[in-house]
Amino acid sequence: MTSPRYAELQVTLPFSFLRGASSAEELFATAAMMGIDALAVTDRNSLSGIVRAWEAAKATGVRLVVGCRLDLVCGMALLVYPMDRAGYGRLCRLLTLGKSRAGKGKCHLDWVDVVEHAEGLIAVLVPEMADDTCALRLRRLRDVFGDRAYLALTLRRRPNDQLRLHELSTMAAQLRVPTVVTNDVLYHEPSRRILQDVVTAIRHNTTVEALGFRRERHADRYLKPPAEMQRLFSRYPEALARTAEIVSRCRFSLDELRYQYPEERDDPTLTPQETLERLTWEGATSRYPEGVPDEVKASLAHELRLIAKLAYAPYFLTVHSIVRFARSRGILCQGRGSAANSAVCYVLGITAIDPGRNDLLFERFVSEERHEP
Repeated sequence: MTSPRYAELQVTLPFSFLRGASSAEELFATAAMMGIDALAVTDRNSLSGIVRAWEAAKATGVRLVVGCRLDLVCGMALLVYPMDRAGYGRLCRLLTLGKSRAGKGKCHLDWVDVVEHAEGLIAVLVPEMADDTCALRLRRLRDVFGDRAYLALTLRRRPNDQLRLHELSTMAAQLRVPTVVTNDVLYHEPSRRILQDVVTAIRHNTTVEALGFRRERHADRYLKPPAEMQRLFSRYPEALARTAEIVSRCRFSLDELRYQYPEERDDPTLTPQETLERLTWEGATSRYPEGVPDEVKASLAHELRLIAKLAYAPYFLTVHSIVRFARSRGILCQGRGSAANSAVCYVLGITAIDPGRNDLLFERFVSEERHEP
């Protein structure tokens, strides 16, 4: 019998502070050994663990699905996954908004905030019981996300667990929202449960012995192979298959991200490079009131050509803007290090050393061979 395809869409790393008990390296290595196609990292109100997960994914060949668990003020819990680069940007802005409202380690988000940033995101409702509150939240999710809305089916290992899953599945069918299986993973293997109890006790500021019902309520929140997930959810094969469907819809990868500097331009009709060149020659006239020496002109032209080739003009404009602001407020500000090798930095007022008089080499500051800012 062919092993079913399965992707785990709810994995918590230690970046969900005092919740996750296994590293990204351990989780992805275990997933590779089990034949799991992909893992979605869904830390709580955070994307902090995504880079570690991305590195682990590259090392193991298991695909990373970028995700996040949003715990809203109203008590609603959602798993969200950006489908593309634009969706990832909206998710980052949403988390920035929530964290800017709250104290350290907290996030304050309302349903209306999710609605405003919903484009390009897949959302999975994480329910407790199939009650009226769940039905209301599922309708809201369907109305905003459309075919990008799902309901999670997850075992809780509590009395009447199978009845709970049946009721949730029935409610989802009535409201025309597809279900998807998750295992809500906190660690990579069963023995890590002990450490998970320890971090839970720390989170509640108590001992393991006194933790009681505050302990995570079921002991099997570890990665399971596809065949085991098929056995556990044999009544919901379509929900199991939708894990692969969601993976295929989430095309975003961290490989798409590059340095993207802000554009500090007074005149929007000019490109960043044109703006930098204008400021450079104006600054040169100010630095050399008796006339810009020919060797300085040559250095400036050489530097500007290399800056244009590497598309670094926005970076220079940003630093120039910071320096200009600092000087306008009487804040001491001085460029340092290899920036002093740049004639452009000198005439812009970023540095105070004339590299022409000190025979300094610009390529020690910016080099085409380094292939990086």
